[in-house]
Amino acid sequence: MTETLPHLKYKRLLLKLSGEALMGKAGYGIDTSVVARLAGDVKDASAAGAQIGVVVGGGNIFRGLQGAAAGMDRANADYMGMLATVMNALALQGGLKQIGVDGRVLSAIPMPTVCESYIRARALRHMEKHRIVIFAAGTGNPFFTTDTAATLRAVEMECDAVVKATQVDGVYSADPKKVADAARYDALTYEEVLSRDLRVMDGAAIALARDNALPVIVCSIEEPGNLLKLLKGEARATVICA
Repeated sequence: MTETLPHLKYKRLLLKLSGEALMGKAGYGIDTSVVARLAGDVKDASAAGAQIGVVVGGGNIFRGLQGAAAGMDRANADYMGMLATVMNALALQGGLKQIGVDGRVLSAIPMPTVCESYIRARALRHMEKHRIVIFAAGTGNPFFTTDTAATLRAVEMECDAVVKATQVDGVYSADPKKVADAARYDALTYEEVLSRDLRVMDGAAIALARDNALPVIVCSIEEPGNLLKLLKGEARATVICA
């Protein structure tokens, strides 16, 4: 990266959104008002000069693990979950388009009539042109989560960090919505996350981040404008690094 953006702590980020983030208060599907708010946050971050990639989960539509638990073949169930992420990615692309932002969906599973196929060089070119790159269909392989896909794409895109957007403002020792005195961490090491089984991301994602010295940042996506604050180093968050 050749640009100098002294006002930003992070110049290129990979944002991981859960599928549930897109459904808002509903129990299923996509809430277009939530998509519009998230698209606005991404637009503000991009307008500040940052290069942004996004990976969206598919849990608001279908979860491979749940399908497998119900008796489905695990690989087929995971492929169905990957297709759900494509739907979410297209919804986010549509939300960005409505506010004048150029977003490109790149799928790990080729589907040229719907979106572009993932090619690393193409994705890098889009990011360098300040297009929002939305990575869909996970890694294209069953048995891998979208957390792992997000970390993988962040490493491939040479991002400064991967951001796990959640409903809370960092990592806690327990679910703060269920445990009133849960301890919050400002910083953790990869090994602490793994040894304490904090379940920030799955173990494969944390190990991949550790092996590539990629910081993992956990913050709330519920607060409008928080992504821009994060870029400037002002957001309340937990940073996971060596």
